[in-house]
Amino acid sequence: MLSMRLMRFGAKKKPSYRIVVMEAKSPRQGKVREFLGTYNPLHDPALVEIDLEKAKAWLAKGARPSQTVRSLIDKASKPGPGSAQS
Repeated sequence: MLSMRLMRFGAKKKPSYRIVVMEAKSPRQGKVREFLGTYNPLHDPALVEIDLEKAKAWLAKGARPSQTVRSLIDKASKPGPGSAQS
């Protein structure tokens, strides 16, 4: 089963995340099927960049987003500050 989830990057105490599609049972830093975007919670407001077309395609294929990724997709879908659509 495929899942859409966050992959942590960045230095200690300065996290940055990539939004990826990968097997649900693989480890956090495991093999990635596709890279969908980035999430930087340290920005004010948090910076979310997601390729919504790719995300919708993976959702149609049956990939399950984590709770956090689902909320980030919702935020990126609505135009406004902190959301940049690719």
